Amino acid sequence: MSSHHIVKEKQEPALYIHELGEFNQEYLGQLLEWSPTLIVNAKEYEKITSLGLKVDIVVNSADVSITYQENTKTIMGPGDEFNTVLNYLLSQKYDAVNIISVGTKLIDLEYYLAAINIVLFDATRKTYAITKGFKVWKPQGTIYYIDIISYFETSNLKQNEGEEFEVINDGFVEFYFNTEYLIISEKL
Repeated sequence: MSSHHIVKEKQEPALYIHELGEFNQEYLGQLLEWSPTLIVNAKEYEKITSLGLKVDIVVNSADVSITYQENTKTIMGPGDEFNTVLNYLLSQKYDAVNIISVGTKLIDLEYYLAAINIVLFDATRKTYAITKGFKVWKPQGTIYYIDIISYFETSNLKQNEGEEFEVINDGFVEFYFNTEYLIISEKL
């Protein structure tokens, strides 16, 4: 990081690694570029530290025999790791979190979507909730996956098969819907 880049604490989304799986190391490096608070599921701790990463927080670690890195905190919660992490981040006034997981669906975290911006990553996709008025410039051929759980309309997108939509022309894509949010995914 250059000396002219000043990053305030909590300005960048926290990163929670629930399950790394086959997640691309290059993408992981991009998510870690601005030194976010790194939170790791206890089951992934050794794998993450073997990559040379400094872990800030370990969630739901019941194994007292593990020695953690210096200045690594542990947090415990009554619910699953997602509830523990998201409640912790909200209590610490974080606005956003990136989560790496395998097999988790963003709709499973729906309770938190109004309170914190969540971007969910797996090995092949980036999934997030958009609100009304969302508009983004994308190149032709960009693929979105949209779980059709409510009626919506778009501009500059055509439906290929099922939940796959493709950007028709270089330019803005707009989404119109009447629900609180729409969950969309992009290929990584």
